[in-house]
Amino acid sequence: MADETVVAVTGVGSYWGGRLAGRLLKESTVKVIGLDVKTPAAEIPGLDFIQADVRSPLLVDLLRAEEVAALCHLDFLSLTERSETAFEHNVMGTMEVLGACAEAGVGRIVIRSSTAVYGAHPDNSAFLTEETELRGSHRYGYTHDELEIEAFCSGFRGQWPDVALTVLRFANIIGPGADTPMTQFLKLQSPPILLGFDPLLQVVHEDDVVEALAHATLNSVSGVFNVAAEDVMPLSRILRLVRRVPLPIFHPIAYRGLYMLQGTSLQPLRYVPIEWDYLRYPWVADLSRMGDEFGFAPVYTAAEALREFARQRQRGEGDDELAGAAYDDQSLRDTIDRRQRIRERQTSMKDPADEA
Repeated sequence: MADETVVAVTGVGSYWGGRLAGRLLKESTVKVIGLDVKTPAAEIPGLDFIQADVRSPLLVDLLRAEEVAALCHLDFLSLTERSETAFEHNVMGTMEVLGACAEAGVGRIVIRSSTAVYGAHPDNSAFLTEETELRGSHRYGYTHDELEIEAFCSGFRGQWPDVALTVLRFANIIGPGADTPMTQFLKLQSPPILLGFDPLLQVVHEDDVVEALAHATLNSVSGVFNVAAEDVMPLSRILRLVRRVPLPIFHPIAYRGLYMLQGTSLQPLRYVPIEWDYLRYPWVADLSRMGDEFGFAPVYTAAEALREFARQRQRGEGDDELAGAAYDDQSLRDTIDRRQRIRERQTSMKDPADEA
């Protein structure tokens, strides 16, 4: 089609890349090119897949030849441990992608990040805006690399002001198919918490993550935006909603004594997927710009996302305890409420001239 817009998705062989590509292909005027070194595990009808490493010096030629108008970069390794391999893939790979986009004339770039880049500190303000200094921890690999990527993006904006660069900082991602630090944490039989601490946290459903990425890719809304469900809740309530009984740990042991647990029944605590500070201090992101400037509102509430996660987890573990009518009624109520919110938003977005 003459008015077809070409959009590229890197990391299309990953969970997030595959989901976003499938979502973008629902747009009748969009052609999607998927880039990855690995082939997507499942076929994505309509996808134009090109097997390529985004760090290749030929990427700029490919983007220019295909007349790519927008690119969403999702080719990341999310590892707890820091490594040179992950750094090379994540940070240096992002630098190569952004440089190639600028040279090839790609007008819109979208990068996925997280609110973990703000860091969890006792002196954090109640709500962290996008202008807040980034004080995230460098101990865990995924946060360290996100901080490096965001620092590069900040410099890129000054060097290439004509490129619409959008960075989406997502809160803790929850969903039946998502593999994130929070879902890994909530899948633990007894998620560890720090005795005497119950920080306020935010979550966002994986479907809303995909929709936010699609919204940024299809619309020119450059800038940095926090993305999360509107409701904030303490860690204790999150654990109750997913029906997990926490294991309280005295914080000096958590921070300094875990090496003593090797070989004991508490050894798994050495591999907690969320750093202790993020289970101790607040790191709640302000969502004003998400609605006012980015023009996006998640469909799932935090409670709905967590209840759905709990249902899927219990089914996967073969637990029939949740099959009762009362639980099914709650699931149906969540669905009814969510569909009503979607209808209300669609109605509010209609042009009055269309109804005349």
